[in-house]
Amino acid sequence: MRGINERGAFVMELIRGSHNVRARHRGAIVTLGSFDGLHLGHQALIRTALERGAREQRPVILLSFEPLPREYLQSADPPARLTNFRERWRILQSLGLDALMLLRFDESLRLQSGAQFVELLTSTLEVGALVVGHDFRFGREGEADADFLRSAGLKHGFAVDVIEPVLLEDERISSSALRQALAAGELARAQRLLGRPYSLRGRVVGGQQLGRTLGFPTANIRLRRRRSPLGGIFAVRVHGIGPEPRGGVASLGTRPTVGGVEPLLETFVFDFAGDLYGLELEVEFVAHLRAELRFESLELLVVQMRADEAAARERLA
Repeated sequence: MRGINERGAFVMELIRGSHNVRARHRGAIVTLGSFDGLHLGHQALIRTALERGAREQRPVILLSFEPLPREYLQSADPPARLTNFRERWRILQSLGLDALMLLRFDESLRLQSGAQFVELLTSTLEVGALVVGHDFRFGREGEADADFLRSAGLKHGFAVDVIEPVLLEDERISSSALRQALAAGELARAQRLLGRPYSLRGRVVGGQQLGRTLGFPTANIRLRRRRSPLGGIFAVRVHGIGPEPRGGVASLGTRPTVGGVEPLLETFVFDFAGDLYGLELEVEFVAHLRAELRFESLELLVVQMRADEAAARERLA
């Protein structure tokens, strides 16, 4: 079901909305959820779906939402977004899924009953099997939980695989645990929960060029999320400039010394003098160096930036 790009590689298909479901999507193995962060728990769901899909020779679809349900339900104070759409797409594309189906989470979807949600799965997708986490809940007042889906499966003829919690040293792997690790600057713990280093991805945009004036030209990336899961100054590795990652030091915050407002990821790439505007980069966070601070002068800021560069080079050596 996946397409093939010009290099002969499979490409995951994107299905935006139930009205774009086609005959080739029906009968699929479907795994459901927000999948923010795509940590080891999420990967266990996807792996189970892929294994069933291979056994039954069915396509495998991941069904998720934009905005994420908790972002919509807690719009005044949303949780930190671990992966924006571009980042989720890039990670999912590498896992072997046939398609990502996105439903817009709005008031209509929020008010759907569990039975209406099952109707969407059965009449639109003619789902062959569902794979969900033990804590999955959906529909009005969360009535469509794992037990509800099992009963619906018996009635409508689809199987339901419920995945138990994935533990790491007796800690349940979850998006909440990952947010806590990142907020505390515990990057090694975050990496264990993810099974990979935590990173942010985006296209380099123009800025005020203050860093260049101060001797530290930066590649600036907008976060494309209302709340970042981490902040401060970091030793990083930058992917996307050449065949090998390059070391650097990054600031993630609002730049209080120069009166900044919008959160921005600014990365000074070591020993590089080229033009990065418009390039899509992935910034991998290696070590948290310090919190973001406000300095009384640009001269004091430059002194600290030199110290941050030295500290980051040492951590990356």
